[in-house]
Amino acid sequence: MRFMFVGDSMTIGRAGDYTWRYRMWQHLNRAFGGPYRIVGPRTELYDTVAAAAVSTAYADPAFPERARKHLAGWGEGWLHMAPLIRETVTATKADVLLVSLGLIDLGFYTNSSQTAENARRFIAAAREANPHVRAVLLPVIPNVRATSDAPFATECDRFNELLAKAVADLDSPASPLLLASPPASYDIHSDTYDGTHPGPSGEHKLAATFADAMHQAWDLGAPYEPAG
Repeated sequence: MRFMFVGDSMTIGRAGDYTWRYRMWQHLNRAFGGPYRIVGPRTELYDTVAAAAVSTAYADPAFPERARKHLAGWGEGWLHMAPLIRETVTATKADVLLVSLGLIDLGFYTNSSQTAENARRFIAAAREANPHVRAVLLPVIPNVRATSDAPFATECDRFNELLAKAVADLDSPASPLLLASPPASYDIHSDTYDGTHPGPSGEHKLAATFADAMHQAWDLGAPYEPAG
C-alpha cells in the first residue's frame, strides 16, 4: 500500500522540524502490519531563510529519504494541489492520500465555497488516476488568525461544513473517503510554535487523527501511540 501526504506548510514543515509525516512514518513502522511505501514527488522541508523548499535538515537525520516523500508546499492549498494530483497519483501509484489543506486557501486565495469546489476537483482528479484511491481529509484545525478575525473564523467553519458534505456526497465503496476529526485536545498555545504550525506535541496529534481514522474506519494499522 502506498501512502502520500498532501498538505500545506503544516505538512511540509520547516528546517529543523520532525514533521507529523515523520510521526506517521514511525507509527506505520510499528502498527501497519504489512508492506507499505510512502510516495510523493518532493522530500524537502521549507527553509525560512531561503524562502524556498530546499532544506533536508530534518530534526532526526536518520529519517530515511524514502520515507520523506510528500506532495506538500509552504503556501500551497487545494487551489494548487487540485491541478497536480492526477499526474502525481499516476506517477506514484498512490493508494491512500492523507490530506491536510484549506487554511492557506481561505487565508489568501479563495472563499469557503471556492475552496470546497477545489477539494471536489482534487478528489475527481485523483480518481481519474486511480479509481480505487482512498483519502483521509482533515478539516481546517484551530489557528491563531481565527481567534481575532471573526469573518475568517466563519469561513473556516463554513468550509469545514462544505468539506463534510463533499465527503458524504462523494464517498463510495470503490474509492472510500474519510473525514478525520480535528484533534479534540489541540491547543494552539501548546501544540504549535506560532499559533498555526505544529510543534512536537501538535505533530503527534495530527498523526494520531489520521492514524485513528484509518484504523477505526478501515481497520488499517492500530490506534496511535506516540513513539516519543
